[in-house]
Amino acid sequence: MITTPAVQKYRILITSILILTVGVIVPQRSSMSAAEQQNVIHQLRIYEIFDGNKKAFHDRFRDHAMRIMAKYNFKIVATWESKKENRTEFVYLLEWPDKETMTDRWEKFLRDQEWIKIKKETGEINGLLVGEIEDRTLVLTDYSPRKVLAK
Repeated sequence: MITTPAVQKYRILITSILILTVGVIVPQRSSMSAAEQQNVIHQLRIYEIFDGNKKAFHDRFRDHAMRIMAKYNFKIVATWESKKENRTEFVYLLEWPDKETMTDRWEKFLRDQEWIKIKKETGEINGLLVGEIEDRTLVLTDYSPRKVLAK
């Protein structure tokens, strides 16, 4: 292998270009990931449920709603039951890539024929399972310790 001063300068030039290219591209990809993650939104849903038919509500949500929601890529982060004054609440948190996806998936879920049928049938058997519904869209702040909650 011939090593002349011209070849050495050429190697140094190619190596420098490669290092500069990697130094520019890699940080941009990392920042794109962070920007994409900042678009993640969460949705907090709070349902008033009734002690008299609470079991029927939980059975329907666990056995049917969650399964049908999964068809439409709902990402359920966690579910809770809570008490507020004399009211029992079912609370759950969803994670979405963006607001448009959230809107689109809810529209599809609410039009799902299987869900419509199950909701009607369980309502006829058990009465009203859900009272007031609260829905909040949560947007992460830029200083939030975690940008994505669900894995």
